Amino acid sequence: MGKITGFMEFERLEEGYLPVDQRLKNYKEFVIGLDDAQAKVQAARCMDCGTPFCNNGCPVNNIIPDFNDLVFRQDWKHALETLHSTNNFPEFTGRICPAPCEAACTLNVNDDPVGIKSIEHAIIDRGWAEGWVVPQPAARKTGKTVAVVGSGGPAGLAAAQQLARAGHAVTVFEKNDRIGGLLRYGIPDFKMEKIHIDRRVEQMQAEGVVFKTGVLVAALPAEAKVTNWAKTSIGPKELMAAFDAVLLTGGAEQPRDLPVPGRDLKGIHFAMEFLPQQNKVNAGDRLEGQIRADGKHVIVIGGGDTGSDCVGTSNRHGAASVTQFELMPQPPEQENKSLTWPYWPIKLRTSSSHEEGCDREFAIATKEFMGENGQVTALKSVRVQWKDGKMLEVPGSEQILKADLVLLAMGFVAPIGSIVEAFGVDKDARGNARASTEGDRCYATNVKKVFAAGDMRRGQSLVVWAIREGRQAARAVDEFLMGASALPR
Repeated sequence: MGKITGFMEFERLEEGYLPVDQRLKNYKEFVIGLDDAQAKVQAARCMDCGTPFCNNGCPVNNIIPDFNDLVFRQDWKHALETLHSTNNFPEFTGRICPAPCEAACTLNVNDDPVGIKSIEHAIIDRGWAEGWVVPQPAARKTGKTVAVVGSGGPAGLAAAQQLARAGHAVTVFEKNDRIGGLLRYGIPDFKMEKIHIDRRVEQMQAEGVVFKTGVLVAALPAEAKVTNWAKTSIGPKELMAAFDAVLLTGGAEQPRDLPVPGRDLKGIHFAMEFLPQQNKVNAGDRLEGQIRADGKHVIVIGGGDTGSDCVGTSNRHGAASVTQFELMPQPPEQENKSLTWPYWPIKLRTSSSHEEGCDREFAIATKEFMGENGQVTALKSVRVQWKDGKMLEVPGSEQILKADLVLLAMGFVAPIGSIVEAFGVDKDARGNARASTEGDRCYATNVKKVFAAGDMRRGQSLVVWAIREGRQAARAVDEFLMGASALPR
């Protein structure tokens, strides 16, 4: 424990933001991280609990009390080593993870939790600045080959790095033009600039990982509304013949649709049609017919993180107004901690994008899209209430809202089924690749030498869960190839 009475002496300090008028002018990150002195004080708030619930709250089981103590003692290099021992990419999680570890923090029972995420962010940024993040190539090659299909959970990247460090020859196949998948094209740059992906790719290449972009593995159905900038393809049979093991780590990319009257009008798009285009433009690409929100009345349907990302991007385009719909009732501003701790609570969460300008509507459903000359111009909505688990419309609550651009951000249903089916892999009831996470054949599918992890296996989830599954699947693949594994479980 850094300071025995620290949790009583010091208040939680949140990371700062640049002012709204400054950050809306560009797509750069705007979070002001903790400096060394601030990180030391925040680390001093950690109580080094006898049972650190934060470890279990974190899907990758970060050794949080240990790196907090090391930061308090200003031993940043060992703090980074401790962090990297469980998490391949803390610069991703330190920026975009919702921090379930903080919800589980013992101090959160009756006070503000330790700022674990901000400390993690400070550690990894210090590590890159000091040059401590370096390639770790394997001392011995095994002669075994592994194909990783999909690079953006980041289950695929985590698995590829672990397998390469175990001595295997790893090739990552990505259908889009750059490595990163959802990290690259789903997360706006103002939340995570892509330099963080690029330098990890450089590190992994130095460790022996081969990246092949623009390569589609298995065909996509014509109706699939997913990013696909592939220029070539390779079939599952060819892939399985060329490699000793195949790990499927693609995303749960099939978006949830809204089949109401008027859905075929122009100006209604899935979030993952809208967000990737802006990221490509930010990367220097030229796009014809980019979906833009300039001067438009934008309605975002879906109250989660993807919807919030659409809000922030629309504001940077210069939208006339932005409204976000959420089907569920507005949650309480403060959870009942005695009932929810140490679990993830349902409470009102206001993102930085909401603070930049957004009208939030709760307990509201879309009845119809309305338009003129084939273009959406308005949306008919109705208030809803929930009774005995059923959604009921509130009589007389219909209203018509102006809408020049509608973005559907209602979550993702499952991986693209054709990819799973092309490998002959069984699917679960939700359409994900079926594979257990326990037992002798964890992460193994019904097809010999084919494994699945991340969103491909568990469905839409968090970046930190993808890293966990990628690391665990790497160990399972290593055991399959070698009979035993020294990789962490």
